Amino acid sequence: MKLSDFTALSRSVHQPAKVALAVTQKPDGGYNLITLEWFMRTSISPVMFAISIGHSRYSKTCLESTRYFNLAFPTIEQQELVKLCGSSSGADIDKFAIGRVECFPGRLHKIPILREAMANLECEIVTQVKSGDHTIYVGEVHYTWIADKTQ
Repeated sequence: MKLSDFTALSRSVHQPAKVALAVTQKPDGGYNLITLEWFMRTSISPVMFAISIGHSRYSKTCLESTRYFNLAFPTIEQQELVKLCGSSSGADIDKFAIGRVECFPGRLHKIPILREAMANLECEIVTQVKSGDHTIYVGEVHYTWIADKTQ
């Protein structure tokens, strides 16, 4: 064991990473996807999840505008979608069209549910905290969806 700086430590423990996708509504009415590595459950009752979004990200603008998000847990088959959503801005492209995302309107504010994901959580933002160059959004989960194994 040796003393290290955080950047070196982060590189060495970063993989394999657990990721999720956040679905947000664009201010103009379309939808956006962002790949997240920073998310966590924060409450059992009511069920709540937190996501951390960088201040420079287009998704922050979306979340500030609408106050709802869906947290989707992708399958391994969605690896290319995860890469697309983590490497380009929804301000510049339509990730749903380019990624050929199959979805349907959710029950809470009609934010899309990703059909091919393992699970989707429909969340309403109840609080947020500025954390350095990110904002942590805490969403109360109103509806949950799980993949139908018979498909």
